[in-house]
Amino acid sequence: MRLTILGTGNAMAVECYNTCFALSEGGKHFLVDTGGGNRILKVLKDADIAVEDIHDIFITHEHIDHLLGIVWMIRVIGTKMNQGKYDGELRIYCHSGLVDTIQTIANLTIQKKVCKHMGGRIRFIALEHGDKAEILGSSVTFFDIYSTKAKQFGFTMDLPAGICGEIEGEASQKDTVQKKKIKFTCAGDEPYNERDYEFIKGSSWLMHEAFCLYGEAEEFKPYEKHHSTVREACQVAESLKVPNLILYHTEEKNLKRRKELYTEEGKAYYSGNLYVPEDLEVFEL
Repeated sequence: MRLTILGTGNAMAVECYNTCFALSEGGKHFLVDTGGGNRILKVLKDADIAVEDIHDIFITHEHIDHLLGIVWMIRVIGTKMNQGKYDGELRIYCHSGLVDTIQTIANLTIQKKVCKHMGGRIRFIALEHGDKAEILGSSVTFFDIYSTKAKQFGFTMDLPAGICGEIEGEASQKDTVQKKKIKFTCAGDEPYNERDYEFIKGSSWLMHEAFCLYGEAEEFKPYEKHHSTVREACQVAESLKVPNLILYHTEEKNLKRRKELYTEEGKAYYSGNLYVPEDLEVFEL
């Protein structure tokens, strides 16, 4: 499974794209959030992810920096359906209260000949807390993050087990290959809520927002926006014993040094593998 970070910035970012990413397996892609506009089409192109190969999209919540790119995805994919250039259906996952919002915006801004596919080949899957789906051949569980601002869901994904070692027996015969379960978790763009512990526990990878450095909290005021600093995100991952932590949804004051500065602060509170990605950075999970 490959993870491509399409955007890393917060809502007001202009030097990098708003936070969104794609999981890829077998030439197919699962797109998580779509950013704030048609720049999603440019970053997908730059990441060499063909729109025709995206059949699953998850929108975490209604804020414009996560939502508005979906209108462009509907327009482009619906157009390709009309042209006979898109096979199968597009599945859009979102919490139940968000379906009408997306459809209303699309109907108000996109031609009817494209919108006609909504409810047909463009299928909306309204989620409730704890719902499951199979995406890219893996089991996905969606959960409410109990946002204080707008209803928002995160998810965990049980990836195909990875080989973590093999034991050579006597006469050079290999014993049973040991496999390690890989659990990938996206906790949304607000701090981890302990009410979701049963979903997040045992994660191999955790994506967690980190709005700014702890020392810059007075400048960026993350707590007023219901966000974390690097320090707090790392303390959460350490307490959960997550071996791999990806920080995202950040300010953009000093992009050239963001990786260096965030890593330096985070390592004081987190002993695992800490990643502070740039836009279009790729990980093998």
